[in-house]
Amino acid sequence: MKSAYELAMERLEKASGPTKKLSDAQKARIADIEKTYEAKIAETKLAYDPRMLSAASIDELNQLKKELADAIIALEERREKEKEAVWNAE
Repeated sequence: MKSAYELAMERLEKASGPTKKLSDAQKARIADIEKTYEAKIAETKLAYDPRMLSAASIDELNQLKKELADAIIALEERREKEKEAVWNAE
């Protein structure tokens, strides 16, 4: 007898088509991409910390926070594009 989870997964797979299996090399590449971008995000945060601590005004601090958020979003978007390229590679 199948669990409710197994039945739901079967219905989901039928509705969306079969899920693609990744090779070990693709899994390793995705893990490498994750690790690389987590490091880049951490470096970016560390680069902004001293600048934010020495901000002369609230406006300057808010501008730095916005720049940091934009930089992180850009890195996350690049990470997702790279991972998607690995997923779509045959």
